[in-house]
Amino acid sequence: MDLRLAGQGALVTGSSSGIGATIAGMLADEGCDVLVHGRSAGAAAAVAEQVAARGVRAEVVLGDLTEPGVAEQVALTARDFGARILVNNAGPFAEHDWESSRPADWRAAFEGNVLPTVRVSQTLLPSLRAYGWGRVITIGSRAVRTPLPNMVAYSAAKAAVVNMTTSLARHLAGTGVTANCVSPGVIATPSMSRMFEERAAGGEGPGAGPEGGPDEAEIVAEYAPNPSGRLGRPEDIAAAVAYLASPLADYVNGIELRVDGGITGTP
Repeated sequence: MDLRLAGQGALVTGSSSGIGATIAGMLADEGCDVLVHGRSAGAAAAVAEQVAARGVRAEVVLGDLTEPGVAEQVALTARDFGARILVNNAGPFAEHDWESSRPADWRAAFEGNVLPTVRVSQTLLPSLRAYGWGRVITIGSRAVRTPLPNMVAYSAAKAAVVNMTTSLARHLAGTGVTANCVSPGVIATPSMSRMFEERAAGGEGPGAGPEGGPDEAEIVAEYAPNPSGRLGRPEDIAAAVAYLASPLADYVNGIELRVDGGITGTP
């Protein structure tokens, strides 16, 4: 299907690896020029090279979005790049429960997941409104509706992201700019694999699979039982983002699209 994205520009924050890199690649496959963002120059350049190999324009912008002024500068670079699509993907996670979490952990969760989304969006929005068309797509989490007991601060921060998305969509009414959220379930990424490898080394959680990494069937059964019977893939999230970024989704606005295999159940 042609998503009618050829020639559009996109900024994907946190796109030097993982889900963000896959989103950047899929948007490029649909003909988007992509501004790759990350903190590592080498990793971001490698992704940009892969994106450019699809025959589109690819550039790199670097910076830690939690540092003062960096998010705004990244957004201004995106404006000059011609980005009409903003994918707020960057956002750290850490494991803390109610007993172990401290105020600094809650602060870090919100400063890493909420404030960069606000700052990048606020800075880029004037150019989208002036253009009369745009997309703001923010990555949430299945923890929005089913808070994770071992990630309480992260879960709360992601819930704030969904609330912000609804608010922003209403704020942008009539401008041609939509705001939506994609909430992944448990996605098989290198960072997730490392988390389960550390748990297995400590005698917790699923054991090793046939290729030495965490056993996916055990992870699904013990940690992420869902009707689809598997873990998510970065491509699952990227496909949802590409659809919401496209003109085909003009009438989709202010939603949280759960791409989680059904793990959170019905609304």
